Amino acid sequence: MRDQPEAERPDLTCDVAIIGAGTAGIAAERAARDEGARTLLIDPEFRGTLCANTGCMPSKLLIVAAKAAHDARRAPVFGVQPGALQVDGPAVMTRLREERDRFVAFTRESFDDLPEGTAITGRARFTGPTTLVLEDGRRVQARAVVIATGSTPIVPPPFRDLGPRVLTTETIFELPDLPDSLAVIGGGPIGLELAQAMGRLGVAVTLFDRETRLGKARADDIHEALSQAVARDLTLCLGVDTEARADPQGIRIDWSGPQQGHAVFSHVLVATGRAPTLDGLDLAAAGLELDDHGTPVFDRDTMRCGTSAVFIAGDADADAPLLHEASDEGALAGCNAARYPQVRPGPRSIPFTLTFTDPPLAQLGAEPGDDTLTGRSDYSDQGRARAEARAEGLVVLHADPQGRLTGAELCCPGAEHLSHLLVWAVQSGATAADLLLLPFYHPTLEEGLKGALKEICRQIRLPQAEAPATTCAVRDA
Repeated sequence: MRDQPEAERPDLTCDVAIIGAGTAGIAAERAARDEGARTLLIDPEFRGTLCANTGCMPSKLLIVAAKAAHDARRAPVFGVQPGALQVDGPAVMTRLREERDRFVAFTRESFDDLPEGTAITGRARFTGPTTLVLEDGRRVQARAVVIATGSTPIVPPPFRDLGPRVLTTETIFELPDLPDSLAVIGGGPIGLELAQAMGRLGVAVTLFDRETRLGKARADDIHEALSQAVARDLTLCLGVDTEARADPQGIRIDWSGPQQGHAVFSHVLVATGRAPTLDGLDLAAAGLELDDHGTPVFDRDTMRCGTSAVFIAGDADADAPLLHEASDEGALAGCNAARYPQVRPGPRSIPFTLTFTDPPLAQLGAEPGDDTLTGRSDYSDQGRARAEARAEGLVVLHADPQGRLTGAELCCPGAEHLSHLLVWAVQSGATAADLLLLPFYHPTLEEGLKGALKEICRQIRLPQAEAPATTCAVRDA
């Protein structure tokens, strides 16, 4: 990474100043520079992306270790006897950090390729609509600014002062060994993923949530399939309030509601969400309108904050905290910042979330309306899933009255792959009939989609004169 020696640092000018060098900030800088803008990328650490450091990659490294343990335990189903299973906790965590650090190194290397003088190490705050000051006193004058400062874990007051046994979705990966027992506070996607992974690695896990819905699952039958699956690996306490206090053996959790009780855990993982990192930016000096949570109000089609020359992207906008969304938002914000004041709407992907539980939970597209056609495929006896001894869950597909796919919810084997096929189909405007005309190899998990697609087709009522030459009815025959 190229930066100027402190003694040679004058005040700075640029076309676009980007605050934050995570996924969104990197994408914004690259997009603005591709538009011909002179850019400055400002960050206090340049430590790499959230995904590589404490998000997507370390969590998946823990999940794949858990899968190895789970596969070994169920091997006898196939007549394979692996012997006594031993999970080496320090080895699990050491490999996780070594592989995590490799991914982090790749993202940090990208900073070395920036044009000289682009990377500015330090914290920035607004002093005017498009002026900034750095902590070393240097001033930055820009034509437009992109806020891409990311997010930080939320730790509610009861847990803040209980010491290092309280973990966040960032600090959990620094444990030298697997915990003896773990309370997970929060049943959202990340808390759910880590809870199931720890449970499969032999940790006694209890998950607590005030809500009764896991992983933000929309459909009742999808949630039922998800909760039944994860309950095999951990204890669920949903719809409860919790209190925490220090105990000589760890941390005591008391819970009340539909279930009541108390227990002492060696560690507690607080997975109650993340908040935009906006403190210290002095947004008032930029003249930005803020919502009730103190986040700038912005147009998600342009990423522009009101009528200002400030744009926002990634976790900082508290809209869609997902890597692919952060990258898309960053590119859109960077382009429009470079083009300012000629701001243009950009294409946005349809909503798509994926939780890497086993089976995975995937949700995409629009929620069903009054005229939505719905089809279901039951995977509890699906051929390929049964052959792999993991037949469970279901797929729910949604379509408009003409059969055009509009969304889907899945909790079944292979959902991380099936959902990609479906989100591509929805975004391309495909109908259920279109998909049924495509090849389905046997035996595959993809074959399981046919039942839901046919169910949608049977609900379509087209006049005979409008019926396509090859219809779902023909395919059903």
